[in-house]
Amino acid sequence: MCVFMAVGQAQAQAQAQEHAPNRRAVRSVGDQSFKVAPGETLRLFGSAPLAGRHPDVVQILVIIHGRLRNADTYFRTGVKAAEASGLRAEQVLVIAPQFLADVDVQAHGLLATTLRWSLEGWEGGSAALAPAPRSSFAALDALLGSFVDVDRFPRLARVVIAGHSGGGQVVQRYAIAGRADAQFAGRGIALRYVVANPSSYAWFTDERPRPDIAAACPGYDRWKYGMSERPAPLDAREPADIERAYVARDVTYLLGGADTDPQHPALDRSCAALAQGAFRLERGQAFVGALRARNGAATHRLAVIPGVGHEAGRMFGSDCGLAALFDRPGCPALAR
Repeated sequence: MCVFMAVGQAQAQAQAQEHAPNRRAVRSVGDQSFKVAPGETLRLFGSAPLAGRHPDVVQILVIIHGRLRNADTYFRTGVKAAEASGLRAEQVLVIAPQFLADVDVQAHGLLATTLRWSLEGWEGGSAALAPAPRSSFAALDALLGSFVDVDRFPRLARVVIAGHSGGGQVVQRYAIAGRADAQFAGRGIALRYVVANPSSYAWFTDERPRPDIAAACPGYDRWKYGMSERPAPLDAREPADIERAYVARDVTYLLGGADTDPQHPALDRSCAALAQGAFRLERGQAFVGALRARNGAATHRLAVIPGVGHEAGRMFGSDCGLAALFDRPGCPALAR
């Protein structure tokens, strides 16, 4: 009976998506353009012109928007967190890239060079629809790779890439498939991934918290939910090797203690997601628990923030949020 209910919920979700708010054009488009490649630009918001020289910046916070592509809202969240970090304003650069869709480009009359993706494809690293099939992960590789320039960022010591909800999905998958760690290694720049309240995770094995739902869901282990049919270059490596590399990265998970609504309007209720748990808190705890069961109890860091639901501002502005983003003291769960 539970399996049939799950399938019915997934069908209802598919119908609701036809009128989902992420199908509407965004209100604001990033006021800066970053050249990913010739003829390909990524729009973004920044606390200072990214193309300039930043002699005092010691940390860059890259904050990824959710499924509404509302990078302006997330940018303000990042700036507010930076103001509470204890660092001086000139020491932190906040960047909020924007993974736009066709509807945004048309509504705002943007240049043909503007990269745009399908409404949800960017969350799992899919190729852009235009002007070239650049994956959202490759766009992030290019953006983060630009920080290695010692002339522009002579004092840069750490980069944090953080995302909430749909952005949390991006960051968790990018921590698996991205190349920024290798880019930063030569300069000694530390990189941290902060994953907050995503709807789902990319699992490394075919186990799931709800095996009954997984058994009735043929695509439950396909990428972006698992390792089956994973994209290049991941397809050339074994899942166990991919997991070992992921475990070696600095990943912090932030979960809202009140993000427990199984009917939340932005919650992924596909059968592949439901196989991971009923709601976001459950899914996050199950993923980290399984990861630690295979790799050791000290694998990565996890903080559950009591009383906070699906609210990016309260997540990142909490003591544990500030500890994850800026190593500010005050969160025992994340203490090293």
